Amino acid sequence: MTRNPIVFTLVAAAALAGCNKENHTIVAGGPDAGDNNVVANTPIQLPPTIAASKIYRCGDNSVVYVDWLSDNKSANVRTAANGSPTQVVSAEPGKPLTGSGISLSGSATESSVKIDRPGHGSQSCSV
Repeated sequence: MTRNPIVFTLVAAAALAGCNKENHTIVAGGPDAGDNNVVANTPIQLPPTIAASKIYRCGDNSVVYVDWLSDNKSANVRTAANGSPTQVVSAEPGKPLTGSGISLSGSATESSVKIDRPGHGSQSCSV
């Protein structure tokens, strides 16, 4: 029973020893406030969200997974259900999306697309 008060005293002494006795003054509107902080005043553009995810079966009986993004200028293409995506992009909506040797023509609203990928050539794929 005599150990408990000693242990508590040592723990309390260790906790108090870690306290810093300096004055801390917090001033609102410090050097980072105002219009001088360019990063805080620039608009933030979030990445596009997934507008539609579709699975396409191609002419050679292969399957392509396409996540159409909401900017209508990009998509993520996978050749396996759990595979890593390849992003394909276009300069403007309605043009073919390209990237990493893959070319994709179509849109999220269509039931078929035309895809050209390495090892499979150009072919039509449908939902």
